[in-house]
Amino acid sequence: MFSRPLLVLVFALCFSANLFATPQHGIAMHGQLKYSPGFSHFDYTDPNALKGGTLRLGIVGDNFDSFNPYIIKGNSAAGLGYLYQHLTEGAEDEAFSEYGLIAESVVVPEDRSSVTFNINPKAKFDDGSDITADDVEFSFTALTTHEKAQPFFNAYYADVASVNIINKHTIQFIFSTNENKELPLILGQMPVFSKSYWTKNDFGRASLTSPLGNGPYKIKDFQPGRSITYIRNQNYWAKDLPINQGRYNFDEIVFEYYKDNTVALEAFKAGEYDYRVERTARNWANSYVGKKFDSGELIKEEVKHQMPAGMQAFIINTRREIFKDPKVREALAYAFDFEWTNKNLFNGQYARNQSYFENSELASSGLPSPEELKILEPFKSKLPSSVFENAYSVPNTDAPNSLRKNLRTAIKMLKSAGWSVKNNQLTHTETGKVFEFEFLIASKDFERIVLPFIKNLQKLGIKASIRVVDTSQYINRRRAFDFDVMVSSIGQSNSPGNEQREYWHSSKANTPGSRNLSGIQNPVIDQIIDLVVAAPDRESLINRTRVLDRVLLSGHYVIPNWFNPIQRIAYTKRLTKPSVSPKSGVSIDTWWFKQNGLDKAL
Repeated sequence: MFSRPLLVLVFALCFSANLFATPQHGIAMHGQLKYSPGFSHFDYTDPNALKGGTLRLGIVGDNFDSFNPYIIKGNSAAGLGYLYQHLTEGAEDEAFSEYGLIAESVVVPEDRSSVTFNINPKAKFDDGSDITADDVEFSFTALTTHEKAQPFFNAYYADVASVNIINKHTIQFIFSTNENKELPLILGQMPVFSKSYWTKNDFGRASLTSPLGNGPYKIKDFQPGRSITYIRNQNYWAKDLPINQGRYNFDEIVFEYYKDNTVALEAFKAGEYDYRVERTARNWANSYVGKKFDSGELIKEEVKHQMPAGMQAFIINTRREIFKDPKVREALAYAFDFEWTNKNLFNGQYARNQSYFENSELASSGLPSPEELKILEPFKSKLPSSVFENAYSVPNTDAPNSLRKNLRTAIKMLKSAGWSVKNNQLTHTETGKVFEFEFLIASKDFERIVLPFIKNLQKLGIKASIRVVDTSQYINRRRAFDFDVMVSSIGQSNSPGNEQREYWHSSKANTPGSRNLSGIQNPVIDQIIDLVVAAPDRESLINRTRVLDRVLLSGHYVIPNWFNPIQRIAYTKRLTKPSVSPKSGVSIDTWWFKQNGLDKAL
């Protein structure tokens, strides 16, 4: 806790430093901004895109009971991001750059010890009231201190020491350290709420009362369990900004809810909605056929993206006693036969995850480089020797390997960890506890993947079962860490930073609602995360992230699944898109209806 005189001194120093900093139209994490002041639009948008029509989208889920996605209570409706704008807007064709939105300019001293946002005087909420520095301060406080707020934000903005309102349209955030180089950018990503509205309403209550927003769309109507419709905000204050040219082209956007993915797919093929992302390889290979595809009324397309795939995996809950030993967790991975699964269930469409930062230059591979070894050396006595001596490789069944060999390896590992088979059951030699656990899933489609894995585990004497729950139960049990093993995707960006604390830091292991699903509590990982956050340049960020990747992999906290560098999409021929795709692949908010499709879309 800072004393008041010290805070005054810190503020004075930061404010004087800002006097020598020039307001900028944007800020890049490393290097220069791609778009200069006065740019007309992002390259992946078309400023001549037609406006109009109703875009219908399909959502697989049971229900929604909240219009507030920023709290840990309730099941949020789809599309709520359309209601709120941020201080800045990210460019999807740069590693990590932000451009002015609510904040028309940003002031950052060279050492990045603070950030000042100059709010656009034209920025308004939907009721016509001004967006002010008071609203920004309120938003920060609500996200970081409210007892019902998602804990992610408290970790994300942990290095903010104080917030100072300079005037109605200027606000400054002073940092407790200048090592967190991305903090000015991620503060720019903060959604801004109306202080006036939320002081009259309970921010922590899950409610279906339409909130006061400031974004390109407003809620028009909704039917819980069936649909939610957004209508384009005709008075949207930022519609003419360069960052929004060619975006938000549909008059209305409707999210239709389906309880089952198979039903949702058939509904799409019947023309009940317009655009679909396919995540099931079997469906992509076999189900996108028929007269509408033959005639061209429906289009099937694969779009290559350049974004990190992150890690999709079976997440192992290390809070459970049977999973506390890394040897046990590693042994389980030898029973998962990805090669068989990919061939027989996925039509060979996937590649295996080998990294938490898959499909990017941030992923580790082979043995550590000299630069990585310099980072690892201080932690050598606290890390497994494998981090330094062995190149990480996920168990596989490609020749000369086989499932039989892998299971023999798993048995040896389990035996060394104190487990042996008695009466066909894997049993702990000291406690007599039988090894059994449950897979928690929310989609029956995943049963066909888990069941062969369970059969392989049975050969080790392990009793595993599947628990399929509805979406609401799944969310609640995930928030409470009430699972043994679950399937989840841990997404990553091209510029990892503060969010890594939420994923892996010890302080988040027992915080309900955090994203540290495995319950990782490792002081070395905590320190390496700090190094990643403090990376002074792109090269050091890459090396430090690769080190983090190696240490995470050595802990065997997950059993890696698979990834696909291709986005599989299908859509009605009435839709069209810009000629240039962003690195992220598909951005539906840059699409529009062709002229001859507008009438049918209305």
